[in-house]
Amino acid sequence: MLKFARYLYHNTWVGKKVVDAIFDLHHFYRSRFLDDATFLKQNFKKRFGRTLDLDNPKTLNEKINWLMLHDRTSLHTKCADKFEVRDFVKETIGDQYLIPLVFQSYNPKDVIPSNFPDFPFIIKANHDSSGGVIVKDVTAVDWKKTQKHFKNLLKNNYYYSSKEWQYKNIKPCVIAEKLLVNEAGEIPFDYKLHCFHGKVEVIQVDIDRYTNHKRNLYDTAWNLLPFTWSLWKDGEPLWNNGRDIEKPKNLDEMLQVAEKLSETFRYARIDLYDFEDKVYFGEITFHHGSGLETIYPEAWDYTLGAKINL
Repeated sequence: MLKFARYLYHNTWVGKKVVDAIFDLHHFYRSRFLDDATFLKQNFKKRFGRTLDLDNPKTLNEKINWLMLHDRTSLHTKCADKFEVRDFVKETIGDQYLIPLVFQSYNPKDVIPSNFPDFPFIIKANHDSSGGVIVKDVTAVDWKKTQKHFKNLLKNNYYYSSKEWQYKNIKPCVIAEKLLVNEAGEIPFDYKLHCFHGKVEVIQVDIDRYTNHKRNLYDTAWNLLPFTWSLWKDGEPLWNNGRDIEKPKNLDEMLQVAEKLSETFRYARIDLYDFEDKVYFGEITFHHGSGLETIYPEAWDYTLGAKINL
């Protein structure tokens, strides 16, 4: 029966349509009707093959899942909102760290070329982690398609796909920021600084993420750390170490900025750019990988977990 079902899925449009509809229905049921704890436990069990211990969490991934359930404040919502967080950054470290905002609207119908500048920018939604649409030439964009894309995004509540509470009450809008790009057309690395009780412990750098994605992890002295933190496939991490990355010129300032922005939270990932001799703020993430990315060797999952006091 399973073999026949696979044949229908891969060889007939009817089979694919039926199977996709069943999966969509299953996802809708889980996201809308399961309580948050059961939802997280099922995801954790599926990913790691063991039960999520919410009563006595010890690993970093267990504690991230615990935080998803129990660490919920209005400040988390504000900082997860890519538009509202700008006020938090301005109040905390100053607006000199903000990438220039060139557009904001709660109406996707406003996503038209006349509302955007003639220099490169990136358009994104404020309420999810879907990335963004990079625009280097407004005349080369399919604006009808782009408008439809953001219309669909703004209808979705990202909380239901991950049960990360901070996204639940964000008012969705579309924003656009100036694109950080050098004369060669290159976009800078974003440095993801993992902070525990306001102290940077791990700096993550994703390399060639759109071609041959690799991930390096450094300590604050820019020594490569001996573990991977990645999704896995076929028993191997998808994002192994890549080429060596030069220490950013403004690392000390980046550490200070990240620790200042994160000092209120038990755990937060602060994303920053070091571009043209200036540090820029990217975003704040509270539950890296939804607590579902494998840390290997596993001992490091426990080592990092011990740095969070619940």
